Amino acid sequence: MIFRINTFLKVQQQFIKQKYLHKYIFKMDKAYLRHLDDDQFEMTFKYLNPELKVNRPFNFNRKLSETVETFSSRVSINVGKVINKKNKKGKDQETSQAKQLLGVTWTLNDKEVEKDTLCCIVFQPGNRVVMKILDKPFQVIVNSPWVDAMSLPMSILASFPTYPSKFETVFTMKALSTFTWSKSKDEKSWIDVGNDFVYTPCNDDIGHYLKLSCTPRNEQSEGPSVETVSVCKVDASPGQCPFEVRHQFTKERTKNNEVRVVTYNILADLYCNSDYTRTVLHPYCPPYALEIDYRKQLILKEIIGYNADIICLQEVDRKVYKYDLQTVLEHLGYGSELSLKGGEVAEGLALFYSKERFRLLETNRLVLSEHISTDEQFSDIWEKISTNDKLASRILDRSTTLQTSVLDVLGQDEVLVVANTHLYFHPDSDHIRLLHGGLCIRYLENFVKEMKRKIPNKRVSLIFCGDFNSVPECGIYKLFTQGEVPKDFIDFQSNKEESINNVELKQPFQLASACGTPKYTNFTAGFQECLDYIFYERNNFQVAQVVPLPSYEEVSANIALPSVVFPSDHIALVSDLKWL
Repeated sequence: MIFRINTFLKVQQQFIKQKYLHKYIFKMDKAYLRHLDDDQFEMTFKYLNPELKVNRPFNFNRKLSETVETFSSRVSINVGKVINKKNKKGKDQETSQAKQLLGVTWTLNDKEVEKDTLCCIVFQPGNRVVMKILDKPFQVIVNSPWVDAMSLPMSILASFPTYPSKFETVFTMKALSTFTWSKSKDEKSWIDVGNDFVYTPCNDDIGHYLKLSCTPRNEQSEGPSVETVSVCKVDASPGQCPFEVRHQFTKERTKNNEVRVVTYNILADLYCNSDYTRTVLHPYCPPYALEIDYRKQLILKEIIGYNADIICLQEVDRKVYKYDLQTVLEHLGYGSELSLKGGEVAEGLALFYSKERFRLLETNRLVLSEHISTDEQFSDIWEKISTNDKLASRILDRSTTLQTSVLDVLGQDEVLVVANTHLYFHPDSDHIRLLHGGLCIRYLENFVKEMKRKIPNKRVSLIFCGDFNSVPECGIYKLFTQGEVPKDFIDFQSNKEESINNVELKQPFQLASACGTPKYTNFTAGFQECLDYIFYERNNFQVAQVVPLPSYEEVSANIALPSVVFPSDHIALVSDLKWL
């Protein structure tokens, strides 16, 4: 264990220095040009001339509004300087001899380009442009596919999916591009092992570096290949994770009349990777297992193995969404939407849906604090809250957000309104959560009514997922499953200074919890309770399957969650719902 921690820290230091390094492999007769904005372009080519002892790439960033003659002069000077230097010319002679050494000419659609022609006219997509330097021709590929950045993660585990931790491109279609994975023990001799964007190392890869090569393409052209090598070797897996046992229930995807739903608080990196979490909250957990580069491998393998149709996630870091979840799951056929929390919080709610099953009609983000005092549908609740200054201030200071998405079920007369939220956590905040829950369900009541008006020829059903931070005995569960909470409900008194006595909450949906009320969905060293739910309309659905949760022995084997085999302090809820 100590060896793994020390290795991880060493690799982390290397990764900080090297994670953006990648190497281009240029074809000798191609020049790759990319429009950057309305008046900028970038062109890259490799000039090889053994006689002049030159073999190096050149990169130019110029204005489209300048003339070809001006650009040619710059190419001539820059390449000429290298030639002069390689051939040991005097420094004073460099500039004067550069133009004499080089002749740079251009043809456009097989016709010579006049010197005063503007670059914006020559470098248009679809034009056949040839640049010639000292009689060496280069085909100029305008808006060529290009990889701006590609790097591999700093933690790679056998039997867990790996993929570029950064993959940024322009003018590139990933589906048309080619990827090749190779392995090597010494970074000299490489063996090809995979040819997809995502690669799952096997036990034979342990102790090897990985290299990823990509040739970017679009429907018109091919860009230069790029390759990057991992700074770490493939490490052994932590062994079988409890979620892999759960995967035995989700080997097959659901049928047309069923939909598999997952809700999962994946524990944001900003709440997990700190001295406080390592020493106070999760001191039992090895530091490397709290690092996001380790945890996200487990998160993705777990989510992928559920073969879900709809995935609602909470505590999703913006970067983890962009570089990991969205990158991999969209590659596997999922569409997605991210709704960050209010304020400056860099985490939020994410929806992933199978594009084979659904078409996304719309997604909405409602930050409760931004609407409660101004939105007419909340006016009666706000009128009562506003009489307590401390309560009003606390409500307005919260970043709680509701994500609402509308999914058209392909090939069926069904539409799903999928809601996702993460309610505020604090020991004295039952009243805040209940009020937030009341606001959410009020909004959804009106939203669903509007969807039924807009789409009268299809049945509209509500599925409401999330981390509600509320146990079954609290008001949220009562409101959602029984339809109302009286004015004198105990939750309204959870903080005496912020208590409220005159709010009665009601909602019209006939909701039930798909996974019931398990003993725990959150399992930490000091707290184990049921906080997460998949609420569904029981008059439109019935539960076809609930994937069993891990046993107490499994969740407590490493004291608590997260651990080396559990990437979050929450447990994913997975249920198959069948339309009635």
